Amino acid sequence: MTSVDEAPTARRSVSQVGRGLGLVILAALLGVVIYAMISGSARHIERGDPYPGGPIAVLDVAGYFVGATLGALCLGALIFVVTSARPDHDGIIDATVYRAHRFVSTATPVWAVLSWLMVGVAAADGYGQPLGKILSNGLLFSAIGISEKAVAWLVMAIFATIVALLSRFFLSWIAHLVFVIPTGIAVAALPMAGNGGQGPNHDYMTSLVILFILAVSVSIGVRVAALTAPPITPDDDRQILQRRTAWIVGIADLVGLASGAGLIAFLVPARYLFTTAFGIASVLLLIGLAAALVTSVLTLRSHSDDADRGRGLTVALVGTVAMVLAMACWAIMDTRVAPGLLAHEFTSWDVFLGYELPGAPTTWRLFSYWRFDFVMGAAAIVAAVLYGVGVRHLIKRGDAWPWGRTISWMLGCLMVVVVTGSGIRAYGSAMFSVHMAEHMSLNMFAPVLLVLGAPATLALRALPTSGSHRPPGPREWLLWALHSKVTKVLSNPAVAFVLFVISLYAVYFTAIFGTFTRYHWGHVLLTIHFIIIGYLFFWVVIGIDPGPQRIPYLARIGYLFGVMPFHAFFGIALMTMSSVIGDKFYSQLDLPWVADRAHDQWLGGAIAWGASEVPLVLVVIAIVAQWAKSDNREARRADRHAETYEDVELDNYNKMLEELAKSRR
Repeated sequence: MTSVDEAPTARRSVSQVGRGLGLVILAALLGVVIYAMISGSARHIERGDPYPGGPIAVLDVAGYFVGATLGALCLGALIFVVTSARPDHDGIIDATVYRAHRFVSTATPVWAVLSWLMVGVAAADGYGQPLGKILSNGLLFSAIGISEKAVAWLVMAIFATIVALLSRFFLSWIAHLVFVIPTGIAVAALPMAGNGGQGPNHDYMTSLVILFILAVSVSIGVRVAALTAPPITPDDDRQILQRRTAWIVGIADLVGLASGAGLIAFLVPARYLFTTAFGIASVLLLIGLAAALVTSVLTLRSHSDDADRGRGLTVALVGTVAMVLAMACWAIMDTRVAPGLLAHEFTSWDVFLGYELPGAPTTWRLFSYWRFDFVMGAAAIVAAVLYGVGVRHLIKRGDAWPWGRTISWMLGCLMVVVVTGSGIRAYGSAMFSVHMAEHMSLNMFAPVLLVLGAPATLALRALPTSGSHRPPGPREWLLWALHSKVTKVLSNPAVAFVLFVISLYAVYFTAIFGTFTRYHWGHVLLTIHFIIIGYLFFWVVIGIDPGPQRIPYLARIGYLFGVMPFHAFFGIALMTMSSVIGDKFYSQLDLPWVADRAHDQWLGGAIAWGASEVPLVLVVIAIVAQWAKSDNREARRADRHAETYEDVELDNYNKMLEELAKSRR
């Protein structure tokens, strides 16, 4: 632990670092404000909107920077808590990360209030009139409805408010892990409504912008949380946590630089890099990201001696400053139209899909027309690689791992890559019938394969334990998550059943699908939703991994057959509906080979009806096989017990006879 003499010095150092970072953020904000004042009406002239006046124009850019920075600090602080906490036996976080928790509980209300206010600012900026005039004329809701940026601020405000309210009442480790989800959604909402979600190739750019903003936010937030955390752990523990933090930040910097470079390649033609404000900000953004990555590499290569520790603090500060400046550049870029969009003549393909389909779908086109999903496809590849590393570790250690599980997991990951990156996704974004095939694959087939892979069991066997006197690591995090109350609720058979069934009707028979199908981020969210809900359901039914609850095999079969009527009714409902789901989007896209959208929906219903039965039958076979294998194990165990018991009884009987013989003699 830190000695009594060192503690005041450490607290002063942390306080000085905090004040220094605050000054850096204020300086970056001042630069953003100066830029907004100098640019004047140029941003609005570029996109053909009326100029709403200086105050709104400045607040639009400055508010973006402040909101994005606050979100980044909160997201990074939560991840720092999750990866650095040493909870007690009740799961309550320790003093090492309490300052980060306190920052989240203090900053999220400010973030939420700012986001609510920025809804009106963004609406006024998009409408081209001062906010006071819009309010006095009763046009606020109309202005919000026509501004994607205002809707994005609304989403940010809602999720920031949720975290702000809940973070004041929970101190457990699992609560902070849960808070990461709404905070991440809030952070990603604003950039998805910007340049990355518009125009040609916006399917690629939306995926890249999600990776970019999350990576940059994690880098900034974790850096600041680590720099301002109290150094109260022993030296050995401090080195472990610093190393872990350096790896998290380094990976985030690498992802941020790669995705940022990809975005700029799409948004800024080379001839505009040094001739436009957007291009110059892009160059400065890449420089900041590259500088931050260099500092991460230097931190990972540093040692633990006192001299290196001082240099490490300087390097960490430089990296944080570079990322804050990169965030300022991004705020400047994302509040004006990218040169690549201004120089392009838009078609309906660009607006609604981001790409042009080669013609009517055929089997060849469904599997040969590729547009890789940088979010889901990359996540599936990473999952497959990590699984392979775990299996290799077990084999090198001399442990066995069933090849059937490995093949199942790899096939599940491959299915996610193919379905989200091939023509199935490309055509599924434009045709309801193909989308329903995509849905069935991601909600029914892929989760079954992934569950049979038993990833949690593999992780628990492959990951090392941290030990009672060391900071907990990934294995402990996984155990806490598996045995948490959240997992217990989600894996409850009744809850999993309701989520699996109700979410199907809620997505397609409400306005959710009609809204989400218009945007690529909507397809990403639906994909994540389908996979998670399907995984939860089949984990209850055939899960090999450890879980809070297990039901008897016969009940599993009844449970599985219980869901079949709901899927059948869903398919029949789609086939017999008089209205077309998502018709506003499909009619605007107006594909030449879809002459009858009602018939296309009928075909989608037929696919949902027929395809849903196939995986359920396969799961029944898997349950029966598991049941038989379990009975065989029990029978062998009983036989061994009987054999052992009979031998002991015979020995006792023989001893008794020997004693009787002796007594008679």
